[in-house]
Amino acid sequence: MQSTTAGPLNGYVVLDLTRALAGPHAGMMMGDLGAKVIKVESVETGDDTRGWGPPFAGPEDNPQATYFLSCNRNKQSLSLNLKAAADKEKLVELIKHADVLMENFRTGVLERLGFSTAVLHELNPRLVIMSITGFGHDGPEAHRSGYDQILQGEAGLMSITGSGPEDPQKVGVPIADLLSGMYGAFGALAALLEREQTGRGQVVRTSLLASIVGVHAFQGTRATVAGQNPRAIGNHHPSIAPYGLYPCNGGKVQISVGSEKLWQKFAATFGLAPDDARFASNAARVEHRSQLNPLIEQAFSGYGATELLALLDSAGIPSGKVRSIEEVYEWEQVKSQGLIVEVEHEVLGKISLPGPPLRFFDPATSAETTKTRHSAPPLLNADAADIEQWLDAGREERS
Repeated sequence: MQSTTAGPLNGYVVLDLTRALAGPHAGMMMGDLGAKVIKVESVETGDDTRGWGPPFAGPEDNPQATYFLSCNRNKQSLSLNLKAAADKEKLVELIKHADVLMENFRTGVLERLGFSTAVLHELNPRLVIMSITGFGHDGPEAHRSGYDQILQGEAGLMSITGSGPEDPQKVGVPIADLLSGMYGAFGALAALLEREQTGRGQVVRTSLLASIVGVHAFQGTRATVAGQNPRAIGNHHPSIAPYGLYPCNGGKVQISVGSEKLWQKFAATFGLAPDDARFASNAARVEHRSQLNPLIEQAFSGYGATELLALLDSAGIPSGKVRSIEEVYEWEQVKSQGLIVEVEHEVLGKISLPGPPLRFFDPATSAETTKTRHSAPPLLNADAADIEQWLDAGREERS
């Protein structure tokens, strides 16, 4: 019987040839779910993110990049020179044992190393290959290198983010990388599920470009269906009002009045006229936002943020504050959801990391079955001996 703390992917093997953030995030997601994830890194330097900083933590003679720590928990590290014959043979052996191979090389690199899709599936017909590129694997601009902020701009996200049309802003995290990693892991899981029916693995492809276009949501259909060209409007929702960030006495709060029932409650609480023709429907409120917002700001001006949030909560109006990242990790609600995990790092000792966002429960017992034991992001090549022992055990089973 599978351990309830091992994760739903316990027994699956993921060969993670990726580097930077998009692919490593996908591999970490698989590791969070219990897969054995072997991170193959270049000799001596390892993943690029081992050198991305500051900030670094630990001793001056062995600094650890916090960037690397963010996307490589629950993995083992093995250094290989993929241009060297002996190391290529080692990779061949790993491919034969793997369920999923993840890579984010530029298009054509893996083929030039001798590992085309045909070769990979000849070595292991059940192998799922998950590949991430910047602009896509084909098409007129497939050759371009993909970096997160470039794709945030190219894929339209920056044009709808910022205080206004003349103030394009990137998102505060590398969202194209993170989303493509999430889509990649999602696709790999779907391919594994289909493999149960067909017995064969397949190739899953996504890109930073696809990941951003894939989350355009209503902003996309504004363009494709309504013929509008969305533009940034700051901290207010383009299609719902009132919905956004508002100043109060000495602070700011966020509100979301997403239905007519909520509007009636909100208006009654703050002395606004709910049936004023300018505000009587959501469409009218959006159209007359420039007249509505000053009234809301005036009503909020007599309250401090804490008092205002309490009043909004008692009235049943969705609301919240804007927390700093530091405040988020001190928040008891975040801790209650398992969103901070403690791991033992070989150099840094006990450290806290942002935790996995998924939890699992057995409906028969209501017991939580989420993977509870996590390993720290590995030092470079730290697991070479363990991986060799694992391969040896596999050889003995086949002999």
